[in-house]
Amino acid sequence: MMAKGSARGQGPARRIEVDPERIAGWVHGFAERHGPIHPLGGALAWSPAARSVVLSATDGATAVLEPFTTGDPGRPGEPPGAGGLAGLADWARPPRRLGLILVRRGGYGVGLAAGPDLVGHKVGTRYVQSRTAAGGWSQHRFARRRDNQADALVASVIEHARRVVLASPTEALVVGGDKTLVRDVLADPRLAGLAQLPRRELFDLPDPKLVILKQALRRGRAVRITLSEPVHRGPSASG
Repeated sequence: MMAKGSARGQGPARRIEVDPERIAGWVHGFAERHGPIHPLGGALAWSPAARSVVLSATDGATAVLEPFTTGDPGRPGEPPGAGGLAGLADWARPPRRLGLILVRRGGYGVGLAAGPDLVGHKVGTRYVQSRTAAGGWSQHRFARRRDNQADALVASVIEHARRVVLASPTEALVVGGDKTLVRDVLADPRLAGLAQLPRRELFDLPDPKLVILKQALRRGRAVRITLSEPVHRGPSASG
């Protein structure tokens, strides 16, 4: 006698970002879709020192949750850990005071946030010449001009960061844009305090504008989830 069923395999992992205020609802929905959940490696507890938690459901689905936290067990107002879903919202809560520094060759954006709200910002455009295919003396001349333009951009962003981001105590930093330019900005000794803060990097952002700065704030605060769900590969026969 032949019984037909479905072969089940694991689909490709995908990365999603969920607002911390919605994470408890997301985990509840994950359990509704895939069955009861449990953590890999122990009891379900949300320790402030844990950088991530891996949840596994009865149908084989897994979710790796990575909040943006300082990892400081002594952070004011944060519990030492709670079981079940009771402590999830506190565990996923990002730092309240965030600084943002976005720099690309087409412009910049700096900001200061309190929770999900942008309370101070400065965005602007600044032209930095692209590399040229010309050779010889022309290539050196264009390279010097490009370097001067990049230096002027970095100097401008440093001053705006000092005025906007350092206007209030900041717990963590969100950076994005061009890695080299961000590095040069944070290398300034006057921003040494910012450079030492916990950091979330978003180097896939386009040229900074106000809407991009707000997007960076939302993504900076989000819980990153790597989700793997089972897929049905069609009927199979067994006997």
